[in-house]
Amino acid sequence: MSAPEPGASRWSAPRWRLRELLREALGVERGDLPEVRVHSVAQALDDVRRGSVFVARIGRVVDGHAFAERAVAAGAVCVVGARGDLQPYPWPGVPYVRVGDDRWATSALSATFFGHPSRALRTLGVTGTDGKTTTATLLHHLLQGPSGAPQAALVSTVASRVGRRLISFPGHFTTPEAPQVHGLLARAAAAGARFAVVESSSHGFALQRLEHVHYDVAALTSFSPEHLDFHGTLEAYREAKRTLLRRAAVSVLNRDDPYWEGFAEVANRVTTVGEHPAADVRAEAVQEGPAELRFELLADGERHPCRLGMPGRFNLGNALVALGAAQLGSGLGWELLTARLARFRGVPGRMQVVATRPTTVIVDFAHTAPALQKALAAVTPRPGGRRIVLIGAAGERDPGKREPLGRVAVTGAELAVFTEEDHRSEDLVAILEAMAAGAAAAGASEGERFHLVPDRREAIAFALSLAGPDDVVLLCGKGHERTLERGRETLPWDEAGEARAAARALG
Repeated sequence: MSAPEPGASRWSAPRWRLRELLREALGVERGDLPEVRVHSVAQALDDVRRGSVFVARIGRVVDGHAFAERAVAAGAVCVVGARGDLQPYPWPGVPYVRVGDDRWATSALSATFFGHPSRALRTLGVTGTDGKTTTATLLHHLLQGPSGAPQAALVSTVASRVGRRLISFPGHFTTPEAPQVHGLLARAAAAGARFAVVESSSHGFALQRLEHVHYDVAALTSFSPEHLDFHGTLEAYREAKRTLLRRAAVSVLNRDDPYWEGFAEVANRVTTVGEHPAADVRAEAVQEGPAELRFELLADGERHPCRLGMPGRFNLGNALVALGAAQLGSGLGWELLTARLARFRGVPGRMQVVATRPTTVIVDFAHTAPALQKALAAVTPRPGGRRIVLIGAAGERDPGKREPLGRVAVTGAELAVFTEEDHRSEDLVAILEAMAAGAAAAGASEGERFHLVPDRREAIAFALSLAGPDDVVLLCGKGHERTLERGRETLPWDEAGEARAAARALG
Protein backbone atom coordinates (compact mmCIF):
# COMPACT_ATOMS: atom_id res chain seq x y z
CA MET A 1 0.00 0.00 0.00
CA SER A 2 1.24 3.47 -0.79
CA ALA A 3 2.00 5.79 2.10
CA PRO A 4 -0.59 8.28 3.34
CA GLU A 5 -0.23 11.88 2.40
CA PRO A 6 1.94 13.96 4.77
CA GLY A 7 0.09 14.74 8.00
CA ALA A 8 -2.72 12.26 7.33
CA SER A 9 -3.59 9.45 9.71
CA ARG A 10 -3.64 5.84 8.63
CA TRP A 11 -7.43 6.02 8.39
CA SER A 12 -7.72 8.97 6.00
CA ALA A 13 -8.04 6.61 3.00
CA PRO A 14 -4.43 6.57 1.66
CA ARG A 15 -4.32 6.35 -2.11
CA TRP A 16 -3.39 2.96 -3.48
CA ARG A 17 -1.66 2.06 -6.69
CA LEU A 18 -4.10 0.16 -8.89
CA ARG A 19 -1.98 -2.98 -9.11
CA GLU A 20 -1.51 -3.10 -5.35
CA LEU A 21 -5.18 -2.61 -4.57
CA LEU A 22 -6.36 -5.30 -6.99
CA ARG A 23 -3.72 -7.72 -5.74
CA GLU A 24 -4.57 -7.14 -2.08
CA ALA A 25 -8.36 -7.03 -2.41
CA LEU A 26 -9.07 -9.48 -5.23
CA GLY A 27 -5.90 -11.52 -5.64
CA VAL A 28 -5.53 -10.22 -9.20
CA GLU A 29 -2.02 -10.24 -10.69
CA ARG A 30 -1.83 -8.55 -14.09
CA GLY A 31 1.18 -6.96 -15.68
CA ASP A 32 -0.87 -4.86 -18.07
CA LEU A 33 -2.39 -2.72 -15.31
CA PRO A 34 -1.24 0.90 -15.42
CA GLU A 35 0.75 2.41 -12.57
CA VAL A 36 -1.94 4.87 -11.53
CA ARG A 37 -3.24 5.95 -8.14
CA VAL A 38 -6.73 4.98 -6.98
CA HIS A 39 -8.70 7.70 -5.22
CA SER A 40 -11.98 5.87 -4.55
CA VAL A 41 -14.09 2.77 -5.11
CA ALA A 42 -17.50 3.43 -6.68
CA GLN A 43 -20.41 1.19 -7.63
CA ALA A 44 -22.69 4.07 -8.68
CA LEU A 45 -22.00 6.39 -11.59
CA ASP A 46 -22.71 9.50 -9.51
CA ASP A 47 -19.87 8.52 -7.13
CA VAL A 48 -17.22 8.20 -9.84
CA ARG A 49 -14.45 10.80 -9.88
CA ARG A 50 -10.94 11.02 -11.25
CA GLY A 51 -8.99 8.00 -10.02
CA SER A 52 -11.99 5.78 -9.20
CA VAL A 53 -12.24 2.03 -9.57
CA PHE A 54 -15.73 1.53 -10.97
CA VAL A 55 -17.48 -1.75 -10.15
CA ALA A 56 -20.05 -2.38 -12.89
CA ARG A 57 -22.44 -4.51 -10.89
CA ILE A 58 -25.18 -6.51 -12.57
CA GLY A 59 -28.43 -5.87 -10.69
CA ARG A 60 -31.93 -7.22 -10.94
CA VAL A 61 -32.97 -4.47 -13.32
CA VAL A 62 -29.87 -2.54 -14.40
CA ASP A 63 -26.48 -3.76 -15.64
CA GLY A 64 -23.75 -1.38 -14.47
CA HIS A 65 -21.74 -2.11 -17.60
CA ALA A 66 -24.16 0.17 -19.44
CA PHE A 67 -22.61 3.06 -17.50
CA ALA A 68 -18.95 1.98 -17.76
CA GLU A 69 -18.13 4.23 -20.71
CA ARG A 70 -19.54 7.24 -18.85
CA ALA A 71 -17.62 6.20 -15.73
CA VAL A 72 -14.39 6.15 -17.72
CA ALA A 73 -15.20 9.58 -19.14
CA ALA A 74 -15.72 10.80 -15.55
CA GLY A 75 -12.24 9.62 -14.58
CA ALA A 76 -12.43 5.92 -13.69
CA VAL A 77 -9.03 4.23 -14.06
CA CYS A 78 -10.36 0.64 -14.01
CA VAL A 79 -13.67 -1.16 -14.54
CA VAL A 80 -14.41 -4.29 -12.51
CA GLY A 81 -17.27 -6.61 -13.40
CA ALA A 82 -18.53 -10.15 -13.88
CA ARG A 83 -19.08 -10.09 -17.66
CA GLY A 84 -17.00 -12.31 -19.91
CA ASP A 85 -18.29 -11.12 -23.27
CA LEU A 86 -16.68 -7.70 -23.50
CA GLN A 87 -13.96 -8.11 -26.12
CA PRO A 88 -12.95 -5.61 -27.28
CA TYR A 89 -13.84 -3.24 -24.46
CA PRO A 90 -15.97 -0.26 -25.51
CA TRP A 91 -13.87 2.06 -23.37
CA PRO A 92 -10.31 2.19 -24.81
CA GLY A 93 -7.30 2.74 -22.60
CA VAL A 94 -8.86 1.61 -19.31
CA PRO A 95 -8.50 -2.03 -18.17
CA TYR A 96 -11.41 -4.34 -17.40
CA VAL A 97 -10.95 -6.82 -14.55
CA ARG A 98 -13.33 -9.75 -14.53
CA VAL A 99 -14.44 -11.23 -11.19
CA GLY A 100 -16.70 -14.12 -10.27
CA ASP A 101 -18.94 -12.13 -7.88
CA ASP A 102 -19.29 -8.38 -8.39
CA ARG A 103 -20.98 -7.76 -5.03
CA TRP A 104 -18.21 -9.55 -3.15
CA ALA A 105 -15.66 -7.59 -5.17
CA THR A 106 -17.31 -4.28 -4.24
CA SER A 107 -17.07 -5.19 -0.56
CA ALA A 108 -13.49 -6.46 -0.79
CA LEU A 109 -12.28 -3.42 -2.71
CA SER A 110 -14.03 -1.01 -0.33
CA ALA A 111 -12.73 -2.61 2.85
CA THR A 112 -9.21 -2.87 1.47
CA PHE A 113 -9.15 0.66 0.04
CA PHE A 114 -10.04 2.11 3.47
CA GLY A 115 -7.62 -0.19 5.33
CA HIS A 116 -10.26 -2.45 6.99
CA PRO A 117 -11.26 0.19 9.56
CA SER A 118 -13.74 -2.11 11.36
CA ARG A 119 -10.72 -3.99 12.69
CA ALA A 120 -9.40 -0.81 14.33
CA LEU A 121 -12.71 -0.13 16.08
CA ARG A 122 -14.72 -2.10 18.58
CA THR A 123 -17.53 -2.91 16.14
CA LEU A 124 -20.99 -3.89 17.36
CA GLY A 125 -23.66 -5.15 14.96
CA VAL A 126 -27.39 -4.95 15.61
CA THR A 127 -29.87 -7.10 13.72
CA GLY A 128 -33.46 -8.33 14.17
CA THR A 129 -36.83 -8.08 12.49
CA ASP A 130 -38.08 -5.23 14.68
CA GLY A 131 -36.25 -2.82 16.95
CA LYS A 132 -32.95 -2.65 15.06
CA THR A 133 -32.89 1.11 14.61
CA THR A 134 -34.03 1.96 18.13
CA THR A 135 -31.51 -0.46 19.63
CA ALA A 136 -28.65 0.71 17.40
CA THR A 137 -29.38 4.37 18.13
CA LEU A 138 -29.63 3.70 21.86
CA LEU A 139 -26.43 1.64 21.79
CA HIS A 140 -24.59 4.50 20.06
CA HIS A 141 -25.92 6.87 22.72
CA LEU A 142 -24.66 4.60 25.51
CA LEU A 143 -21.20 4.29 23.98
CA GLN A 144 -20.83 7.91 22.89
CA GLY A 145 -21.62 9.37 26.29
CA PRO A 146 -21.92 13.10 27.01
CA SER A 147 -18.51 14.00 25.58
CA GLY A 148 -18.45 16.03 22.39
CA ALA A 149 -15.37 14.14 21.18
CA PRO A 150 -16.20 11.24 18.86
CA GLN A 151 -16.31 8.07 20.95
CA ALA A 152 -18.63 6.05 18.71
CA ALA A 153 -19.85 5.90 15.12
CA LEU A 154 -23.32 4.85 14.00
CA VAL A 155 -24.55 3.38 10.72
CA SER A 156 -28.35 3.07 10.84
CA THR A 157 -31.61 3.56 8.99
CA VAL A 158 -32.53 6.84 10.68
CA ALA A 159 -29.11 8.47 10.81
CA SER A 160 -25.42 7.76 10.51
CA ARG A 161 -23.01 9.61 12.75
CA VAL A 162 -19.39 10.03 13.70
CA GLY A 163 -19.69 11.02 17.33
CA ARG A 164 -22.58 13.50 17.28
CA ARG A 165 -21.93 14.67 13.73
CA LEU A 166 -24.62 13.61 11.27
CA ILE A 167 -23.46 11.92 8.05
CA SER A 168 -25.85 11.79 5.07
CA PHE A 169 -25.94 8.93 2.57
CA PRO A 170 -27.83 8.90 -0.73
CA GLY A 171 -30.52 6.29 -1.29
CA HIS A 172 -33.04 4.66 1.00
CA PHE A 173 -31.47 1.57 2.54
CA THR A 174 -31.33 0.03 5.99
CA THR A 175 -27.69 -0.84 5.24
CA PRO A 176 -25.73 1.52 2.94
CA GLU A 177 -23.51 0.15 0.18
CA ALA A 178 -20.07 -1.18 1.08
CA PRO A 179 -18.08 1.93 0.00
CA GLN A 180 -20.22 4.08 2.27
CA VAL A 181 -20.05 1.69 5.24
CA HIS A 182 -16.25 1.39 5.18
CA GLY A 183 -15.83 5.05 4.36
CA LEU A 184 -17.79 6.09 7.44
CA LEU A 185 -15.90 3.64 9.65
CA ALA A 186 -12.62 5.03 8.30
CA ARG A 187 -13.76 8.58 9.14
CA ALA A 188 -14.63 7.41 12.65
CA ALA A 189 -11.23 5.78 13.15
CA ALA A 190 -9.49 8.89 11.83
CA ALA A 191 -11.45 11.03 14.29
CA GLY A 192 -10.28 8.88 17.19
CA ALA A 193 -13.51 6.97 17.83
CA ARG A 194 -13.25 3.71 19.78
CA PHE A 195 -16.58 2.09 18.89
CA ALA A 196 -18.80 1.59 15.87
CA VAL A 197 -22.44 0.50 15.89
CA VAL A 198 -23.64 -0.96 12.59
CA GLU A 199 -27.33 -1.66 12.04
CA SER A 200 -26.94 -4.89 10.09
CA SER A 201 -29.94 -5.92 8.01
CA SER A 202 -30.61 -9.26 6.35
CA HIS A 203 -30.42 -7.46 2.99
CA GLY A 204 -27.01 -6.10 3.97
CA PHE A 205 -25.71 -9.61 4.53
CA ALA A 206 -27.45 -11.25 1.57
CA LEU A 207 -26.24 -8.52 -0.81
CA GLN A 208 -22.73 -8.66 0.73
CA ARG A 209 -22.65 -5.00 1.69
CA LEU A 210 -21.30 -6.12 5.08
CA GLU A 211 -19.16 -9.01 3.86
CA HIS A 212 -15.86 -7.55 5.06
CA VAL A 213 -17.01 -5.87 8.29
CA HIS A 214 -15.28 -7.33 11.34
CA TYR A 215 -17.72 -7.68 14.25
CA ASP A 216 -16.77 -7.93 17.92
CA VAL A 217 -20.30 -8.03 19.37
CA ALA A 218 -23.60 -9.15 17.82
CA ALA A 219 -26.96 -7.97 19.17
CA LEU A 220 -30.27 -9.58 18.13
CA THR A 221 -33.50 -7.80 19.05
CA SER A 222 -36.24 -10.12 17.77
CA PHE A 223 -37.17 -12.40 14.91
CA SER A 224 -40.41 -12.94 12.99
CA PRO A 225 -41.37 -13.66 9.35
CA GLU A 226 -40.49 -10.69 7.11
CA HIS A 227 -38.84 -9.89 3.75
CA LEU A 228 -39.86 -13.24 2.29
CA ASP A 229 -40.36 -11.49 -1.06
CA PHE A 230 -36.59 -10.97 -1.11
CA HIS A 231 -35.23 -14.02 0.72
CA GLY A 232 -37.75 -16.52 -0.60
CA THR A 233 -38.05 -18.64 2.54
CA LEU A 234 -38.12 -18.08 6.27
CA GLU A 235 -35.00 -20.22 6.63
CA ALA A 236 -33.07 -18.10 4.13
CA TYR A 237 -34.12 -14.97 6.03
CA ARG A 238 -32.98 -16.51 9.32
CA GLU A 239 -29.68 -17.64 7.82
CA ALA A 240 -28.95 -14.10 6.63
CA LYS A 241 -29.36 -12.81 10.18
CA ARG A 242 -27.38 -15.73 11.63
CA THR A 243 -24.39 -14.43 9.65
CA LEU A 244 -23.84 -11.73 12.26
CA LEU A 245 -23.80 -14.16 15.18
CA ARG A 246 -21.40 -16.52 13.44
CA ARG A 247 -18.93 -13.71 12.79
CA ALA A 248 -19.01 -11.99 16.20
CA ALA A 249 -17.00 -13.16 19.19
CA VAL A 250 -19.96 -12.73 21.55
CA SER A 251 -23.72 -12.29 20.98
CA VAL A 252 -26.47 -10.65 23.05
CA LEU A 253 -29.87 -12.31 22.61
CA ASN A 254 -33.31 -11.37 23.88
CA ARG A 255 -34.30 -14.37 26.04
CA ASP A 256 -37.97 -13.35 25.76
CA ASP A 257 -38.00 -13.82 21.97
CA PRO A 258 -39.38 -17.28 21.02
CA TYR A 259 -36.74 -17.76 18.32
CA TRP A 260 -33.69 -17.03 20.46
CA GLU A 261 -32.46 -20.62 20.78
CA GLY A 262 -32.19 -21.02 17.01
CA PHE A 263 -29.70 -18.17 17.01
CA ALA A 264 -27.87 -19.20 20.17
CA GLU A 265 -26.91 -22.51 18.56
CA VAL A 266 -24.75 -20.76 15.93
CA ALA A 267 -23.24 -18.08 18.20
CA ASN A 268 -19.69 -18.34 19.53
CA ARG A 269 -20.62 -17.10 23.01
CA VAL A 270 -23.99 -15.89 24.31
CA THR A 271 -25.27 -13.46 26.91
CA THR A 272 -29.05 -13.32 27.31
CA VAL A 273 -31.21 -10.41 28.44
CA GLY A 274 -34.92 -10.09 29.16
CA GLU A 275 -37.60 -10.53 31.77
CA HIS A 276 -37.23 -14.30 31.67
CA PRO A 277 -35.96 -15.58 35.05
CA ALA A 278 -33.12 -17.45 33.30
CA ALA A 279 -31.79 -14.33 31.51
CA ASP A 280 -28.22 -13.34 32.41
CA VAL A 281 -29.23 -9.67 32.54
CA ARG A 282 -32.79 -9.28 33.79
CA ALA A 283 -35.46 -6.61 34.18
CA GLU A 284 -37.89 -6.69 37.11
CA ALA A 285 -40.53 -4.39 38.60
CA VAL A 286 -41.41 -2.90 35.21
CA GLN A 287 -43.69 0.15 35.28
CA GLU A 288 -45.20 1.56 32.11
CA GLY A 289 -46.03 5.26 31.87
CA PRO A 290 -47.56 7.25 29.01
CA ALA A 291 -44.13 8.41 27.86
CA GLU A 292 -41.61 6.27 29.73
CA LEU A 293 -40.63 2.91 31.17
CA ARG A 294 -39.14 2.31 34.61
CA PHE A 295 -37.61 -0.96 35.78
CA GLU A 296 -34.93 -2.53 37.94
CA LEU A 297 -31.92 -4.04 36.19
CA LEU A 298 -30.41 -7.18 37.73
CA ALA A 299 -26.86 -7.69 36.47
CA ASP A 300 -23.79 -9.29 38.04
CA GLY A 301 -25.61 -9.69 41.34
CA GLU A 302 -26.52 -6.00 41.66
CA ARG A 303 -29.74 -4.01 41.19
CA HIS A 304 -29.87 -0.72 39.32
CA PRO A 305 -32.98 1.50 38.94
CA CYS A 306 -33.56 2.40 35.28
CA ARG A 307 -35.62 4.88 33.32
CA LEU A 308 -36.18 4.92 29.55
CA GLY A 309 -37.92 7.97 28.10
CA MET A 310 -39.87 5.98 25.50
CA PRO A 311 -43.30 4.36 25.81
CA GLY A 312 -44.05 0.75 24.95
CA ARG A 313 -43.27 -2.49 26.72
CA PHE A 314 -41.50 -3.77 23.58
CA ASN A 315 -38.91 -1.03 24.02
CA LEU A 316 -37.86 -2.74 27.24
CA GLY A 317 -36.35 -5.54 25.16
CA ASN A 318 -34.58 -3.02 22.92
CA ALA A 319 -33.14 -1.23 25.96
CA LEU A 320 -31.94 -4.47 27.55
CA VAL A 321 -30.24 -5.63 24.35
CA ALA A 322 -28.53 -2.23 24.01
CA LEU A 323 -27.40 -2.24 27.64
CA GLY A 324 -26.05 -5.78 27.38
CA ALA A 325 -24.20 -5.08 24.14
CA ALA A 326 -22.78 -1.80 25.47
CA GLN A 327 -21.41 -3.47 28.58
CA LEU A 328 -19.85 -6.36 26.65
CA GLY A 329 -18.46 -4.09 23.97
CA SER A 330 -17.01 -1.43 26.23
CA GLY A 331 -16.56 -2.87 29.70
CA LEU A 332 -18.30 0.21 31.14
CA GLY A 333 -20.04 -0.26 34.49
CA TRP A 334 -23.78 -0.80 34.82
CA GLU A 335 -24.22 2.31 36.97
CA LEU A 336 -22.74 4.53 34.27
CA LEU A 337 -24.71 2.85 31.49
CA THR A 338 -28.05 3.11 33.31
CA ALA A 339 -27.37 6.79 34.03
CA ARG A 340 -26.80 7.35 30.30
CA LEU A 341 -29.96 5.37 29.52
CA ALA A 342 -32.03 7.86 31.51
CA ARG A 343 -30.77 10.68 29.25
CA PHE A 344 -31.79 9.01 25.97
CA ARG A 345 -34.31 11.17 24.07
CA GLY A 346 -35.64 8.60 21.64
CA VAL A 347 -35.45 8.03 17.90
CA PRO A 348 -37.20 10.10 15.18
CA GLY A 349 -40.09 8.13 13.75
CA ARG A 350 -40.04 5.54 16.52
CA MET A 351 -42.93 6.17 18.92
CA GLN A 352 -42.33 9.89 18.35
CA VAL A 353 -44.90 12.17 19.98
CA VAL A 354 -45.44 15.02 17.50
CA ALA A 355 -48.59 16.67 18.88
CA THR A 356 -50.62 16.66 22.07
CA ARG A 357 -53.38 19.11 21.03
CA PRO A 358 -56.09 18.99 19.87
CA THR A 359 -55.30 15.28 20.22
CA THR A 360 -52.22 13.16 20.89
CA VAL A 361 -50.45 12.15 17.67
CA ILE A 362 -47.60 9.63 17.55
CA VAL A 363 -45.48 8.68 14.52
CA ASP A 364 -43.97 5.20 14.35
CA PHE A 365 -42.23 3.08 11.72
CA ALA A 366 -44.21 -0.11 12.46
CA HIS A 367 -44.96 -1.71 9.09
CA THR A 368 -45.32 -5.41 9.93
CA ALA A 369 -48.20 -7.04 11.75
CA PRO A 370 -46.11 -7.97 14.83
CA ALA A 371 -44.62 -4.47 15.01
CA LEU A 372 -48.03 -2.84 14.59
CA GLN A 373 -49.47 -5.02 17.33
CA LYS A 374 -46.69 -3.95 19.67
CA ALA A 375 -47.07 -0.28 18.76
CA LEU A 376 -50.82 -0.30 19.37
CA ALA A 377 -50.36 -2.02 22.72
CA ALA A 378 -47.77 0.60 23.66
CA VAL A 379 -50.02 3.66 23.32
CA THR A 380 -52.39 4.50 26.14
CA PRO A 381 -55.31 6.89 25.52
CA ARG A 382 -56.72 8.94 28.34
CA PRO A 383 -59.67 7.37 30.21
CA GLY A 384 -62.55 7.00 27.76
CA GLY A 385 -60.31 7.66 24.77
CA ARG A 386 -59.72 5.52 21.69
CA ARG A 387 -56.80 4.31 19.61
CA ILE A 388 -56.99 5.47 15.99
CA VAL A 389 -54.39 3.97 13.68
CA LEU A 390 -53.32 4.91 10.15
CA ILE A 391 -51.42 2.24 8.24
CA GLY A 392 -50.57 1.16 4.68
CA ALA A 393 -48.67 -1.68 3.02
CA ALA A 394 -45.78 -1.30 0.59
CA GLY A 395 -46.00 -2.34 -3.04
CA GLU A 396 -43.43 -4.68 -4.61
CA ARG A 397 -43.00 -6.29 -1.19
CA ASP A 398 -44.38 -9.41 0.46
CA PRO A 399 -48.15 -9.34 -0.30
CA GLY A 400 -48.74 -11.90 2.44
CA LYS A 401 -48.44 -9.28 5.17
CA ARG A 402 -51.28 -7.05 3.92
CA GLU A 403 -54.26 -8.93 5.31
CA PRO A 404 -52.53 -9.46 8.69
CA LEU A 405 -51.89 -5.71 8.87
CA GLY A 406 -55.57 -5.02 8.32
CA ARG A 407 -56.56 -7.59 10.92
CA VAL A 408 -54.16 -6.30 13.57
CA ALA A 409 -55.20 -2.69 12.90
CA VAL A 410 -58.86 -3.30 13.76
CA THR A 411 -58.22 -5.67 16.64
CA GLY A 412 -55.70 -3.35 18.29
CA ALA A 413 -57.48 -0.03 17.65
CA GLU A 414 -61.04 1.22 17.78
CA LEU A 415 -60.69 2.92 14.38
CA ALA A 416 -58.34 2.30 11.45
CA VAL A 417 -57.54 4.28 8.31
CA PHE A 418 -55.89 2.36 5.46
CA THR A 419 -53.82 4.42 3.05
CA GLU A 420 -50.81 4.41 0.74
CA GLU A 421 -47.30 3.45 1.79
CA ASP A 422 -44.86 3.36 -1.15
CA HIS A 423 -47.16 1.36 -3.43
CA ARG A 424 -44.65 1.85 -6.28
CA SER A 425 -45.78 0.09 -9.47
CA GLU A 426 -48.51 -1.95 -7.79
CA ASP A 427 -52.20 -1.04 -7.89
CA LEU A 428 -52.91 0.89 -4.69
CA VAL A 429 -56.59 -0.05 -4.73
CA ALA A 430 -55.70 -3.75 -4.74
CA ILE A 431 -53.36 -3.26 -1.77
CA LEU A 432 -56.03 -1.44 0.22
CA GLU A 433 -58.61 -4.09 -0.66
CA ALA A 434 -56.30 -6.78 0.71
CA MET A 435 -55.96 -4.87 3.97
CA ALA A 436 -59.71 -4.37 4.07
CA ALA A 437 -60.22 -8.11 3.61
CA GLY A 438 -58.06 -8.74 6.68
CA ALA A 439 -60.07 -6.23 8.68
CA ALA A 440 -63.36 -7.72 7.52
CA ALA A 441 -62.18 -11.22 8.47
CA ALA A 442 -61.71 -9.88 12.00
CA GLY A 443 -65.35 -8.74 12.07
CA ALA A 444 -64.88 -5.06 11.25
CA SER A 445 -67.00 -3.24 8.69
CA GLU A 446 -65.92 -0.44 6.36
CA GLY A 447 -67.29 2.95 7.30
CA GLU A 448 -67.65 1.98 10.96
CA ARG A 449 -64.39 0.42 12.13
CA PHE A 450 -62.14 1.19 9.18
CA HIS A 451 -61.90 3.60 6.24
CA LEU A 452 -59.99 3.58 2.94
CA VAL A 453 -58.34 6.91 2.08
CA PRO A 454 -55.75 6.40 -0.71
CA ASP A 455 -53.94 9.76 -0.49
CA ARG A 456 -51.72 9.71 2.61
CA ARG A 457 -51.88 13.46 3.31
CA GLU A 458 -55.68 13.37 3.12
CA ALA A 459 -55.69 10.22 5.23
CA ILE A 460 -53.70 11.90 8.01
CA ALA A 461 -56.06 14.87 8.07
CA PHE A 462 -59.04 12.50 8.06
CA ALA A 463 -57.67 10.41 10.93
CA LEU A 464 -57.08 13.50 13.04
CA SER A 465 -60.55 14.81 12.24
CA LEU A 466 -62.01 11.64 13.76
CA ALA A 467 -60.13 12.09 17.03
CA GLY A 468 -61.30 13.66 20.24
CA PRO A 469 -59.10 15.19 22.96
CA ASP A 470 -58.82 11.89 24.85
CA ASP A 471 -57.89 9.81 21.80
CA VAL A 472 -54.46 8.82 20.48
CA VAL A 473 -53.76 8.82 16.74
CA LEU A 474 -50.93 6.47 15.74
CA LEU A 475 -49.47 7.07 12.26
CA CYS A 476 -47.57 3.94 11.21
CA GLY A 477 -45.41 2.76 8.34
CA LYS A 478 -43.34 5.78 7.28
CA GLY A 479 -41.67 6.87 10.51
CA HIS A 480 -38.40 8.67 9.75
CA GLU A 481 -38.48 8.11 5.96
CA ARG A 482 -38.04 11.20 3.82
CA THR A 483 -39.69 10.02 0.60
CA LEU A 484 -43.02 8.58 -0.53
CA GLU A 485 -42.93 6.30 -3.57
CA ARG A 486 -46.16 6.76 -5.51
CA GLY A 487 -46.25 4.95 -8.83
CA ARG A 488 -43.15 6.03 -10.74
CA GLU A 489 -42.76 9.17 -8.61
CA THR A 490 -40.56 9.58 -5.56
CA LEU A 491 -41.98 12.46 -3.56
CA PRO A 492 -40.40 14.27 -0.59
CA TRP A 493 -42.16 13.29 2.62
CA ASP A 494 -42.03 14.22 6.30
CA GLU A 495 -44.56 12.23 8.31
CA ALA A 496 -44.06 14.21 11.50
CA GLY A 497 -44.31 17.49 9.59
CA GLU A 498 -47.49 16.35 7.84
CA ALA A 499 -49.00 15.38 11.20
CA ARG A 500 -48.15 18.74 12.76
CA ALA A 501 -49.60 20.60 9.77
CA ALA A 502 -52.83 18.60 9.96
CA ALA A 503 -53.05 19.19 13.73
CA ARG A 504 -52.57 22.95 13.25
CA ALA A 505 -55.25 23.01 10.57
CA LEU A 506 -57.67 21.43 13.04
CA GLY A 507 -57.14 24.02 15.69
